[in-house]
Amino acid sequence: MNKVIGLTGGIASGKSTVSKILSDLGAVIIDGDIIARKIVTKGSPALDEIKNFFGEDYLNKRGELDRKKLGGLVFKDNEALKKLNEITHPKIIEEIKKEIISHKKNWPNTVIIVDAALLIEMKLTELVDEVWLVALPYEQQLKRLMERDQLTLAEAEKRVNSQMSLEEKKKFAHQTIDNSMDLEHLIKEVKVLWRNLD
Repeated sequence: MNKVIGLTGGIASGKSTVSKILSDLGAVIIDGDIIARKIVTKGSPALDEIKNFFGEDYLNKRGELDRKKLGGLVFKDNEALKKLNEITHPKIIEEIKKEIISHKKNWPNTVIIVDAALLIEMKLTELVDEVWLVALPYEQQLKRLMERDQLTLAEAEKRVNSQMSLEEKKKFAHQTIDNSMDLEHLIKEVKVLWRNLD
């Protein structure tokens, strides 16, 4: 019997680190970011739709998606973000569903982690048994994001504020993982949750 856990958290909350810890503990990871990249590869239907709507300017010289340039647009323009989500989200959901089915077949009795920043917003909660939320204070999140992506405070605020608030996400969470301290504390916390899985 598989257990499917949805792992989520805001940008720069440390979700990928938690995912890595869970992988080391033996979980099978379905990474939403990898799927999001996969569905917009060169020649994909999603990339054609993006090109048709946003224009050739958002492709690089090799004909691949210029993620940084498109990111710069959609974090400033809500309508553009909405359109991008309309193109990509159904395809991402379809791919995640396929991977869950495949993992359940190939790895019975394994814990499957669906690692997705927009787990709640994309209604992927319907596909999982539990939601685990990686959380940290707003100021700390901004600081980590600025350091990680070399952003100004204003740019970091725009990106964090474009996502569902932590308070809102907490309403959906079965477990909240506090990532406001060091890595050692985080590993201990994740191991406790792992041991308590039934």
